[in-house]
Amino acid sequence: MGDIPGLAESMKRCGQINPIMISKNNILIAGGRRLEAAKYLGWKTINAVVVDVSEKAIRLEYEIEENVQRQELNDEEIVQAARELNKLKNPGFFRKILNAIVSFFKKLFRIAE
Repeated sequence: MGDIPGLAESMKRCGQINPIMISKNNILIAGGRRLEAAKYLGWKTINAVVVDVSEKAIRLEYEIEENVQRQELNDEEIVQAARELNKLKNPGFFRKILNAIVSFFKKLFRIAE
């Protein structure tokens, strides 16, 4: 199952980003790690998508497809994402001034965010 505590920490911080997938008979099709992380956190409920899949082969196809399509980020992508996140969380001096001006005029003219 991998690092369930790590996924649980992510879900605690960001919430459940993607629902699990279950059949009409409540058989888990996809999202076993998310379900285990929710249990680890003590959650009583979790978001789920219910699909009409009765054949075992089709359920397995869904599960395989979800896992195959998941792509690990390479080091360069992680560094780039961290840089972008840092810029958004810690804007420079001029960006802060521009944001303040934009916010002022939005309030002045009652423009919704």
